[in-house]
Amino acid sequence: MISRVKRYISQHLTNLPGWRTDRKIVVFESDDWGSIRMPSKQVYKQCLQAGYRVDKIAYERFDSLASEDDLELLFNLLSGYNDQHGNPVVITANILTANPDFEKIKSSGFQEYFYELITETFNRYPKHSGCLNLWKEGKGKGVFFPQSHGREHLNVSGFMQALRQGDRDVHFGFEHSMPGSIPKGDPNGGNKMVESLRYVDQQDKEKKISIIVEGLELFENLMGYRSETFIPPNYLWSPDFNELISRKGVRFYQGQKKMIEPLLDGGVKLHTHKLGERNDYGQTFLIRNAFFEPALCHHSTDDPVYRCLKDISTAFRMNKPAIISSHRLNYVGFIDEQNRDRNLKMLEQLLYQIIKKWPDVEFLNSVQLGNLIIAENG
Repeated sequence: MISRVKRYISQHLTNLPGWRTDRKIVVFESDDWGSIRMPSKQVYKQCLQAGYRVDKIAYERFDSLASEDDLELLFNLLSGYNDQHGNPVVITANILTANPDFEKIKSSGFQEYFYELITETFNRYPKHSGCLNLWKEGKGKGVFFPQSHGREHLNVSGFMQALRQGDRDVHFGFEHSMPGSIPKGDPNGGNKMVESLRYVDQQDKEKKISIIVEGLELFENLMGYRSETFIPPNYLWSPDFNELISRKGVRFYQGQKKMIEPLLDGGVKLHTHKLGERNDYGQTFLIRNAFFEPALCHHSTDDPVYRCLKDISTAFRMNKPAIISSHRLNYVGFIDEQNRDRNLKMLEQLLYQIIKKWPDVEFLNSVQLGNLIIAENG
């Protein structure tokens, strides 16, 4: 009961400041597309056998590279629901353009980092060679709108340092083609290596932004257009990075109302933003105010569809668009098909209820929403 009250208050506080609209706008934002995470069912079992409790953490248990089947099932579902203008549901899919090249890193004696493009990763996987074409087809159909989430979902400097120092957990993950690993025997320990933008000194900080810029360039080469939005992995971001990615065409930030700036003394500084806020470079902030994360829920006590509908209702009541956070792990079945199938059924229930409750709903992607805010704010 207490947690529900806190969440109720938190959702209303999130929606208080910033841009408002009478329109019933729904935006789905989904992170992590293209990142390896858990490579296969076999590796998942090997982790458990070695004492790594990957069954206790949803991102280790379910998340993996989305297969062709995963994408086709998701796209077919999204195509079946249209807004008042006849537009289908669209997911703003925030993608990573690269993953570690484990063989080359090992061949260097862990002295040098190498990455492989997502196209190479797709070709190495058994059910994924057509995924890039499917990404592009999904964009053409208006159901899948790729934007940049970085180069790889990996803290490159931290990863390489841990390998050189002989970190047991990181080496275990490396030998199984995983970008890091959770701590052995610790069911609550997350994989810190995925925090790609956490830095420890000024040199590391500069390296981090150079990786982000390269990721934006790779995105443009891969997709054929610039990414106009950026979502910092794990919401870690320094305002010092704004100017450089503005030059690369980034006009909007996706994220929660609080961004986390790592400080060189090891601490962090929180930056609170509001919907429609602009920084010194004219970049506009889009604030997530609704959540559909069924893979993260305890289904015995939580109803993901009900909770998301409540979030949407709160947003609309306060004259805000509903910007829904819904990560990739909800829609992949490469490790566990039941995860995908169960969550797609819930997504279908959610979409049915949205259209039933709000027949004047409009489905937009993040750039469309950002452009609308700019047009109305002047």
